[in-house]
Amino acid sequence: MNFKKNLSYKAFSKSKFKSIKHSTYFEVYDELFSKFRNKKITFVEIGILGGGSLFMWRNFFGPRARIIGIDLNPVAKKWTKYGFEIFIGDQSDINFWKKFKKKVGKIDIILDDGGHRYIDQITSIECILDNIKHNGLIVIEDTHTSYMDGFGDKKYSLINYIKNNIDKINYKSHKLKNIDIKEKIWSIKVYESIVAIFVKSKQKQTKSAPITNNGIDDNAKDFRVERNKQNKSFRKILEKVKNYFR
Repeated sequence: MNFKKNLSYKAFSKSKFKSIKHSTYFEVYDELFSKFRNKKITFVEIGILGGGSLFMWRNFFGPRARIIGIDLNPVAKKWTKYGFEIFIGDQSDINFWKKFKKKVGKIDIILDDGGHRYIDQITSIECILDNIKHNGLIVIEDTHTSYMDGFGDKKYSLINYIKNNIDKINYKSHKLKNIDIKEKIWSIKVYESIVAIFVKSKQKQTKSAPITNNGIDDNAKDFRVERNKQNKSFRKILEKVKNYFR
């Protein structure tokens, strides 16, 4: 029960209205969101159900945070009387996001706990990325649905989309041919059932390049290539790696 020590769990337990969260999520929330506490930020949650999570995030981030909820259910508008901004719409609808961004402006954090369909998750990322502030976050919950039936064609799952973007991050290397990279995605961190996308909107340099400190070069020999030639177990290891991808 270590999760009960997390600040986000304490905020969750104090919420006046019902909310459901996985016990493993609280440590992740603390890790990702703590630096935003008691600051003037804009936080958006997709999927608010009974409203309890809105109060959780107000408890966690403090009174200076602007808390916004998105839901399909028009009844969710009732939470506006508690000081929250509520938008009713479909997260897989590009037109909804266009209107939303015009009204809301730049966002520090968006947390997707919505429909969990792959089209929902991917559309939300694609549409909101350019509205995330520098050093902001896109966080998607319940990503285990990428391995479940009923959420779309698994070939186009959220996790496969994330894997593709990890490739694009690494293609920023100067040694690799440029592809359609998303410059603003700085890094991606994967947890159990949560993916966090770290955004750097002010990033200028999309290609990495080697630099030297101009120290003395002792012309050290690189043994790596020769080692691989001589290593008798290399073929066995290679076969194991190949089997992993079959």
